[in-house]
Amino acid sequence: MKNLHLTLLLTLCSISMYAQNQIVLNADLGKHTISKHIYGHFSEHLGRCIYDGIYVGENNPKIPTVDGVRKDVIDALIKLKIPNLRWPGGCFADTYHWKDGIGPLANRPTIVNTWWGNVTENNSFGTHDFLNLCEKLGTEPYLSGNVGSGTVQELADWVQYTNFDGVSPMSKLRKENGREKPWNVRFWGLGNEAWGCGGNMKPEYYANIYRQYATFMTSTGNTRLYKIASGASDADYNWTEVLMRDIPHNMLDAVALHHYSVIDWNKKGPSTTFSEDQYFTTMQRAYQMEELVTRHSNIMDKYDPNKRVDLIVDEWGGWYDVEPGTNGAFLYQQNTMRDAVLAGMTLNIFQNHCERVKMANLAQIVNVLQAVILTKEEKMILTPTYHVMEMYNVHQEATMLPLTIQTNQYKLDNRQLPALTCSASKNKEGVTHISLTNIHAREAQEISIDLRGAKYASVNGRILTAATLQDHNTFENPEKIKPAAYNGATLSNNQLKVKVPPFSVVVLALK
Repeated sequence: MKNLHLTLLLTLCSISMYAQNQIVLNADLGKHTISKHIYGHFSEHLGRCIYDGIYVGENNPKIPTVDGVRKDVIDALIKLKIPNLRWPGGCFADTYHWKDGIGPLANRPTIVNTWWGNVTENNSFGTHDFLNLCEKLGTEPYLSGNVGSGTVQELADWVQYTNFDGVSPMSKLRKENGREKPWNVRFWGLGNEAWGCGGNMKPEYYANIYRQYATFMTSTGNTRLYKIASGASDADYNWTEVLMRDIPHNMLDAVALHHYSVIDWNKKGPSTTFSEDQYFTTMQRAYQMEELVTRHSNIMDKYDPNKRVDLIVDEWGGWYDVEPGTNGAFLYQQNTMRDAVLAGMTLNIFQNHCERVKMANLAQIVNVLQAVILTKEEKMILTPTYHVMEMYNVHQEATMLPLTIQTNQYKLDNRQLPALTCSASKNKEGVTHISLTNIHAREAQEISIDLRGAKYASVNGRILTAATLQDHNTFENPEKIKPAAYNGATLSNNQLKVKVPPFSVVVLALK
């Protein structure tokens, strides 16, 4: 009898352990579209993001350019299918006066970039350069308006300059500067981080300021302006509450949210020589996005049950100490497999919340923070984060498929986190894609996926992984980390078995 009890106990334990990594995917219950704008990016006049990263000037003797923009960067971003690009900041936006960056270069005034190193900003990259770049990339511009130190008239003039196709002072000025037709910019941010570098405002004050600015920003032609309020930092739920309560929703299209995965603002830790303890803390900070999106969405639901107002996470990513020997104000950091799984986890969260989350912007696109591209003179490399976003772009504008997940825990000391995150979608061609991240630093995860509501005959995939968490691409070895074909999935009777190595990202395609 004792042996029978022991056998039953071992059997139950075995079933329990096996059940920990189970996913149930409902392929016939998808209702909500994953907006491509979740895959947006962010470019600020900060360090080497714009100058020396995106823009190196025309007639550069070493670097091929298109209107002064690096051709290799253009080609890489086209492949990435970036849907929108935010500019000119960031904190810089609320000190930026757009008229300083138009007209002949020789006539443009210089200013001091007080936010990022007190360097001289010569305004050689301005409105025309940015909006023309967006056209080349096939991406929508997202302009951050100056609410902190600007005026209502200044922002209203910028809207007219970029969008008005009739006779007006600003459209006349645009034509004089060489652009006949407007760019028809849809996305507009009304200030940035108004609670901090955008003016240190209280939410009630900012809500009134927003109403004032929004009143004088008028849509023209066929372009309806999409107005985005400067939203909360992290868990400042009161900020979201006040904005949703005090701003009429017919004046408001979206509320922003900023969250960085920072170990400690006073001691951020290295970008490549981090310990497992530091890695785990970064993953904790990244996984907080699930709670933040959920709780901010719940507040929005109270005032907007029909979900007319979107949640926009227009700054997110990892933030570490700068690379040794570089300018501390330029925020240049390397990009490792830690950043790859951080990106995969975060995108899974956004996609599973796509009913409310309609846009997000990774900070920042080139040479700053969790960049997808790093440059050094004529050289350029793609980071692990770039590869994850490229692998995941199969989800853009696809139907999100609801799923439930039961996962093992990644444990370190007395802390634990879900080892796996997952999201899935079905595209217009009927192909189902499943994205999986395993953040566990030491253990592979074997997963059983129950596919319901559709029949599948084949599966293939791609994987991003490396020998160590600290591995990264360098200018000497630019392809150390890149996607590879994945053959670790088996399909039988609509049951999918998958094995994901430690700190890896996998994207599967089922037909």
